[in-house]
Amino acid sequence: MTDRPFRYRAVAIGISTGGVATLKPLLGALPADFRLPILVVQHVSPDSGGRLALLLDRICALHVKEADEHDSPGGGTVYLAPPNYHLLVEPDRRLGFSTDPPVNFARPSVDVLFETAADAYGGELVGVVLTGAGEDGARGLRRIKDKGGLAVIQDPADAVARAMPQAALMAVKPDHLVTLAALPQLLIKLSEAKRS
Repeated sequence: MTDRPFRYRAVAIGISTGGVATLKPLLGALPADFRLPILVVQHVSPDSGGRLALLLDRICALHVKEADEHDSPGGGTVYLAPPNYHLLVEPDRRLGFSTDPPVNFARPSVDVLFETAADAYGGELVGVVLTGAGEDGARGLRRIKDKGGLAVIQDPADAVARAMPQAALMAVKPDHLVTLAALPQLLIKLSEAKRS
């Protein structure tokens, strides 16, 4: 059985300040059979190791792991960018890493993930900008929209840190402006959306 009738093939999430407190309820509310792979850039310090993936994997029905180079993203799994590496999606939709200089003062950078994922998935990508400081993710979310994908932004008033979602709102008109509490159900609905 193929998933060709479905509208979307992946979710890319960008998050920074307040990330752990946001990812725990978000990912924890998604079912183990969530159909789409979730690619996450969380701004972390270079020496943080894989602790975030281990923490989230313990509390989520989804499998949460640090991404490995050449992973082919599959449903039911969350792939976190490893510390100090840009996470990118290759044209064949496998994951790759880069040690290029920081973008928006960050490595991993949300923009790098969003832009490469937009190029690989085109209109089959859902991009989500959540809480955070700075402007990382705004340019990448615009690329997702330009490629026909879907833009989701956390309401800045609902975010721990408003700057990242506010910058994204300045860059694009979102398809959905949501609270954290409403986001899991929206993602579940999007994962089940069929092509028109």
